[in-house]
This record gives sequence, C-alpha cells and structure tokens, in this order.
Amino acid sequence: MAGEKSRKALLATLGVLGAIPVASGLTGILGGPERAPGGAATTPSVDSEYRFVNTFWTAAGFALWWSILRPEKRAATTRLVLGTAAAGGLPRLLSARRTGAPHPVFRAATVLELAVVPGVLLWHAKVVRDGQTATAD
Repeated sequence: MAGEKSRKALLATLGVLGAIPVASGLTGILGGPERAPGGAATTPSVDSEYRFVNTFWTAAGFALWWSILRPEKRAATTRLVLGTAAAGGLPRLLSARRTGAPHPVFRAATVLELAVVPGVLLWHAKVVRDGQTATAD
C-alpha cells in the first residue's frame, strides 16, 4: 500500500512539473522575451529563437503529461524529459557566471532543475522498479 501511495504522489508531482513548461512555454511563444520575468525587448533574431525554443519547452510539458498516463510503459519518456530539464540547469549556471544573476524566478528554476528534478528522477526510478517487481510477483 505504501508503494501505491508513493506512486500516486509521484504522478501528482509529475503532473505539476508538467504544468510548468506548458504554462511558461506558451507564455514564451505568445508573449516573447518581453513577457519573461525580468524580460525586455530584444533583437528579432533573439525573439525568434526564444519563441522557437519555447515550443520545445511546451512540448516537454505535454510529453511529461503523456508519460504519466502509463508511467511504467512510458518511463523512458519521463526520464528523457526530466533528465533534459535537469541538464538545462547547467547552462543556466554558465549564463549566471558570464552575465550575472538572473531574475529570482530563474534562480528558483535553477534550483528546481539541479536539485529537485534529480530527486524526482530517483523517485520515479524506484516507483517504476517497485511496480515491475510487484507485477512479477
């Protein structure tokens, strides 16, 4: 029973985590860099790239939501999305080092990506492993 509670809590957590890229990605696509926390008007090239990259960020959220419909069968998708988000924290550190600290929202995102998301990845691996063990019994 503890395993089922952990599984349900994980799926709820993944649902919330999926909402972050969907909401912020759509805001980025529709609003551009000016709508980002601390954002401002920029060059057409940067605006174009920003909106393009936010398409992938939005898709990552939808992929995460899709993966939680069948978490054991779609575990690779969950790991790919979360692993990519965790890796995304590293370029944020590089940016902060080169250009200075970003808006507090992005500092919080860096902590989420580098500390929380890896923990969720480990939790996900345990839940999937426990689910496979229970199925095999």
